[in-house]
Amino acid sequence: MKRSRIAAVAATALVLAAVTAAFATQGAQGVAGEEGSSIVVQGSASVSAVPDKLQLSFGVESQASTAKAALAANSAEMRKVIAAIKAAGATDVKTLSVSLSPRYREGGDIQSYAASNTVSATVTTAGKAGTVIDEAVEAGANQVYGPSGSVTAQAALYRQALKSAVAEARASAQALAEAAGVTLGRVTNVVESGGGPVYALAERSKAAGDATPIEPGTQDVSATVTVTFAIG
Repeated sequence: MKRSRIAAVAATALVLAAVTAAFATQGAQGVAGEEGSSIVVQGSASVSAVPDKLQLSFGVESQASTAKAALAANSAEMRKVIAAIKAAGATDVKTLSVSLSPRYREGGDIQSYAASNTVSATVTTAGKAGTVIDEAVEAGANQVYGPSGSVTAQAALYRQALKSAVAEARASAQALAEAAGVTLGRVTNVVESGGGPVYALAERSKAAGDATPIEPGTQDVSATVTVTFAIG
């Protein structure tokens, strides 16, 4: 008889332990439990800014019967392009690539030579980007790439997004705590989940006259955090 009672007590203890462990696991997943458990929530936020830098690339490709003539013609055209885009307001102009290669006929003989030169440039005013493109083409550019926008103060924008993400996480945790009838406590852990720039269309740039239209877009810098709050 004593053995039966001891076995019953032991079984009851095991059941209580299992129930306690289950509640503890629920608390770690963001469900209110006993004192000492926690709520884990995720918060996300983004901050938008119009890019203050636009990256453009311009290329000139020239052909001639000899390699020397092709390169000479190409160099002369590219010098005009560089001068034109600088005069139009482009900065940080730098060479990206220079190439020279033969063009072959169907029988395998060399037909001509092609020389190409590509430069990149930065425009800090979106309204000037179309004018810079037009001036480059007028000067002899026959290849145009871009624009690619960026925000100079991206690090500051990311920190701002982080603060907003933590605030969003706290608001969600407070709502969960109120719904569960517990008190939200202090932050016990914060994990940064990263983020990055996301691009979207914005208002049209105010290009002058009939210049090539350029949409600067907006850059949304996002941040995500996972925050653990103690509850009581």
